[in-house]
Amino acid sequence: MSKLQWTLLGGLLVLTLGLGLWSGWQQMLQPVGGVPVRVRIQPGMGATAIGQLLEQKKIIRSALGFQIYLWSHRLGNKLRAGLYDLDPQYPVPDLTRQLVEGRVVQARFTIPEGWNLQQIAHFFAQNNYFPEDKFWTLVKGKDRLQVPWLPQQLTQLEGFLFPDTYQMDLDQVSASFVVRQMLTRFEQVALPLYKANKTSLSLVEWVTLASIVEKEAVVPQERPLIAGVFLARLRLGIPLGSDPTVEYAFNLTQTPDRRLTTREVRQPSPYNTYVHPGLPPTPIAASGLASLQSVTAPATTDYLFFVARYDGTHIFSRTLQEHERAKRQIQTQRRQRVQSPLP
Repeated sequence: MSKLQWTLLGGLLVLTLGLGLWSGWQQMLQPVGGVPVRVRIQPGMGATAIGQLLEQKKIIRSALGFQIYLWSHRLGNKLRAGLYDLDPQYPVPDLTRQLVEGRVVQARFTIPEGWNLQQIAHFFAQNNYFPEDKFWTLVKGKDRLQVPWLPQQLTQLEGFLFPDTYQMDLDQVSASFVVRQMLTRFEQVALPLYKANKTSLSLVEWVTLASIVEKEAVVPQERPLIAGVFLARLRLGIPLGSDPTVEYAFNLTQTPDRRLTTREVRQPSPYNTYVHPGLPPTPIAASGLASLQSVTAPATTDYLFFVARYDGTHIFSRTLQEHERAKRQIQTQRRQRVQSPLP
């Protein structure tokens, strides 16, 4: 063979070898297939260790192929630590992008308006986020979590953990982190509203009254009117007479078929607003923004009483005589519904 022929043959062999290597490397980058795998990338883990871990977990085909990909794209030092759900049905470039962008496992949860601390604590424990005792240590007692804007004399954080939907890295979820996040949300959303509106109520009084409105109001448009009634009663020194404060005091749940008894309403407690005039010592629930706004902008009214219907609305009255008549009317309607249920 001539020198030219040998040169051409050598070039062909090199090309063939190169194409083979390229094809093999590309094969290494293809998906393995299977279900997502949860894996933790520890802080300080290098690209080699990460590749070996992913291969061991059968998330990628080849640690070597993974390393070559990182080297060729200059991504070796850009992988982020954290807890990931990695899907073996994705190729290496997609998996790498997830690690570079730090798309770790997220926790997403919603704390509804009207929940109290006991309900919040139970929620986190039931969903295996953290034990109730870790939560209670931070929200109640002399060792509760301190933040600068909260009154120092508070004995518990009832009403100050803002109800909302929260999303955070699952690795971040701890009692301390969650409570701080909820207090921060209150500081961002509720505190500016209080500071922007001139009210004679202290911060604790404002949040306390809003929590009672939150528990009383079902129909949104009634919130300002209910707030107006309570503020009028406070000015006149008339006990608020709010059922939710009795329920909170004695851990009761009222239903249409299980109303509060006379004995329960008369039972002594600082939270029982039938017995004690004025506001209870702390809020009784987490208030949403609408209830907080209703206390800063209440309806101007001469109503002093209201009683709940069985559809979420209330009958409002100016005098005790009107109020008693409204209660009898609702009781009659209730009996008629029980005796003549709809088909």
